[in-house]
Amino acid sequence: MTAEVLDAVEEFDVVIIGAGISGIGAAAYVSRELPEKSLVVLEARDSIGGTWDLFRYPGIRSDSDLHTFGYAFKPWRHEAAIADAPLIQEYLQEAVGENGLERVLRLRHRVIRSAWSSADSKWTLTVQTSDLATGETRTKEIRAGWVFAATGYYRYDEGFSPEFPGRDDFEGRIVHPQHWPEGLDYSGKKVVVIGSGATAITLVPNLATGAGAARHVTMLQRTPTYVMALPRVDKVALALTKLLGEERGYAVTRFKNIWTDRAVVKGLRTFPKAGRAFIRRENIKRLPKGFDVDKHFNPPYDPWDQRLCLAPDGDFFDAIKEGRASVVTDVVARFSKRGIVLASGEELEADVIVTATGLNLQLFDGMPIVVDGRQVDIADALCYRGMLLSGIPNWAMAIGYTTSSWTLKVGLMCRYFIDLVKHMDTRGYDTVVPVAPSGTERKPVMDLQAGYAKRGEKLLPKQGLEKPWRMAMSYPEDAKALRGPVADEHLEFGTRRAAASLPGGRRATHA
Repeated sequence: MTAEVLDAVEEFDVVIIGAGISGIGAAAYVSRELPEKSLVVLEARDSIGGTWDLFRYPGIRSDSDLHTFGYAFKPWRHEAAIADAPLIQEYLQEAVGENGLERVLRLRHRVIRSAWSSADSKWTLTVQTSDLATGETRTKEIRAGWVFAATGYYRYDEGFSPEFPGRDDFEGRIVHPQHWPEGLDYSGKKVVVIGSGATAITLVPNLATGAGAARHVTMLQRTPTYVMALPRVDKVALALTKLLGEERGYAVTRFKNIWTDRAVVKGLRTFPKAGRAFIRRENIKRLPKGFDVDKHFNPPYDPWDQRLCLAPDGDFFDAIKEGRASVVTDVVARFSKRGIVLASGEELEADVIVTATGLNLQLFDGMPIVVDGRQVDIADALCYRGMLLSGIPNWAMAIGYTTSSWTLKVGLMCRYFIDLVKHMDTRGYDTVVPVAPSGTERKPVMDLQAGYAKRGEKLLPKQGLEKPWRMAMSYPEDAKALRGPVADEHLEFGTRRAAASLPGGRRATHA
């Protein structure tokens, strides 16, 4: 593999990094609303889709309904409201084609460094490209007035896997869901899935049923999780589409689901005891008679302190009820030749162990971000309106909701981003940077107690306690905040022309 620096430097008004659901959505909004702006989407991988292309484990699906997880501008047409990854990939491919995004999309373009120059009011992105046929790697530079980082917040090259004692003693296969081997044969075998999050809840029924099913699947959890069964097909959505037509039916369903989800989250958080009791009753209905619900489905935290897990049509509970899967709540003492020895002394035999133990967080693919020669520590930055970062000019990021559909927030962010760019254009500004008041109190940007969130706190930016520095996790609240006035006293605007005329190249600023 060789590396070559190319002399030609391309320049764009807006560079979007990442072609997952956030990046494709952002590209569609920008190309529609800012047609005069030059745009490019840089994707490090061989194909679009982000999460929905990276993960290949059996049954991978969205935990949110596609009427809210989909884009506001593109109706979800499939009858399944809870969709598997191939359907989501198909939806994203359609969005690319319908919005003519092929012309701005560049695959195998990884941004490895971003450097801002106040003198030029430009970002210079160092980009690695790769040739599939030859394996040759090249490096080039792309300049941008704006960067919209749609990279998500977890590492693509590795998942979280604790160090289990005796791991090398196990004579079977160990697999992490983030790196699922193509063609893995688990048919007729005993499988243990370590974990109790969304990935484990998805894997268990999919490994235990259908052609090539495992002999038995055991979900080994250290701590229980709240799990709720919901219909895979939204019959109300189908009725609304039939009555109102595709676009209006989709819009009404989207509105319905936004407010239903909000009511559920708010209700569970406001009345946690009642919420816990309700979920317990629903679990009892779906599990075998005499099942120890309080041991295996009674978390030590309140609902929505961590994400609730979804079981479409109750498939997870069905697998347990039919004896094809089981749940063990215990701690791993060590791996053995035959499986896993638990703290209780019990040994779980396994042919395949799946470590569904979580994600590692990482913003912006871990690239260095440099502002006027100084590398920025992202963890020191404060989030402004949930999408700009203090001290970093002309840089937007897409981080969606944790208690609702990710894409809902991304859509609002894109609307604000477009309004901000238009505001700057009409006033002749080419630079904007959020500046946090001195002494602003800080707290972690994610409002969950999940392991991946706690592990990643030191790597992520912070949020304040008051608007506009607080990271709202409510669509109605964000809809109001992000559609209000574009500028306030926390934003400093500048112009390249003004900077050139000031002594020492200082920049003119305007609130």
